[in-house]
Amino acid sequence: MPVMIFLAHKADLFSHLVARWRDLFNADFDVLLYDLTSTYFEINAADVPEGDKRRHGYSRDKRGDCPQVVIALVVTPDGLPLAYEVLPGNTADCKTLRTFLDKIEQQYGRARRIWVMDRGIPTEAVLAEMRASDPPVQYLVGTPKGRLSRLEKPLLAKPWHEARDGVRVKLLAEDSELYVYAESVDRVTKERAMRKRQMKWLWKRLRELVVMEISREEMLMKLGAARSRAPTAWRLVDIEMDKESSMFIYTLNRPKLRKVRQRQGRYLLRTNLTENDPALLWQYYIQLVAVKQAFKNLKGDLAIRPVFQDERRIEAHIFIAFLAYWMQVTLQHRLHALAPGLTARSALEKFAAVQMIDVHLPTTDGRELRLTRYTQPEPELQLLIRQLKLQLPPQPPPRSTTVAFAHAT
Repeated sequence: MPVMIFLAHKADLFSHLVARWRDLFNADFDVLLYDLTSTYFEINAADVPEGDKRRHGYSRDKRGDCPQVVIALVVTPDGLPLAYEVLPGNTADCKTLRTFLDKIEQQYGRARRIWVMDRGIPTEAVLAEMRASDPPVQYLVGTPKGRLSRLEKPLLAKPWHEARDGVRVKLLAEDSELYVYAESVDRVTKERAMRKRQMKWLWKRLRELVVMEISREEMLMKLGAARSRAPTAWRLVDIEMDKESSMFIYTLNRPKLRKVRQRQGRYLLRTNLTENDPALLWQYYIQLVAVKQAFKNLKGDLAIRPVFQDERRIEAHIFIAFLAYWMQVTLQHRLHALAPGLTARSALEKFAAVQMIDVHLPTTDGRELRLTRYTQPEPELQLLIRQLKLQLPPQPPPRSTTVAFAHAT
């Protein structure tokens, strides 16, 4: 049966999987992580028919030269996918959320769910609708840097509170929302190291460029390449270029550097969960890594990226990739409970040693016996099978056919 036929039953399949995950893992679907990615196609955009979902847009794969589709995904903090959609490649992030809110409510009913998202996904209008719905749809979302600048003064007056080891927060209530200004020690260390590494490279490169005797056009190209390689450090350097020649001077912008240092490892979160523990809110937000890990698996191990296919086959290909992801994440949860320390990838590599073969045996009366057999697992794999409470099926019985073959396998 063609795969495209199964696409019509995608919603039913999701409902079935949600019920199974509740039974198998006691899964909770009260907190939903929502994010988007894109997958591109190495084709000529002029060959894409009108109305096709493959369109140029913001590429998360840094392939803006290629048409793409956008994939929106909802998962739980444990990585269990609840729904996905394939959208046109030029779809703006802020135009996707309202559709998904309706989709989840229609499929799973109304409930007090918490939506966790990065900045740029919800619009002010959608957030207002979420607050006004009955029951209210709760959210936790990152905020643009512009809002941090606006709230910086009132936040400075607020005291720090320890949310957990290595994380402290400031809380600012405004209207019916709560702003959570969080600082992570680990994130401060990581961002500081990244900035220092970029700045060290950029400063060395600028010292090399400033003494080069090349044309102005060539110098501009080399400066542009340096900017692309070290964008964070570039924003902290002021460069003045001579209007006639390739000469330039560069200086460190210390006020910008001080501001960057103050904000390193800090996030401004916005929520209508005004009664929740700040540590819990921080935990919700950092769990967005689960949906990003899902995208990483889809683009890596599961090879979601289709190339040179028409639109219907693209949707079918992505559907098959998600079926594989559903199996992978289910296996990972089984391993977590029954074989801790073993990843889904390593388990599948062990199972790959089991092969199915057909043995063809010709008889003296012109018939053929066909034996379908799987290879016996090695002791290590047998132990894993027992740990996962699995049981291999019995070897299939022989089959007889009157078709004779000139050789035996």
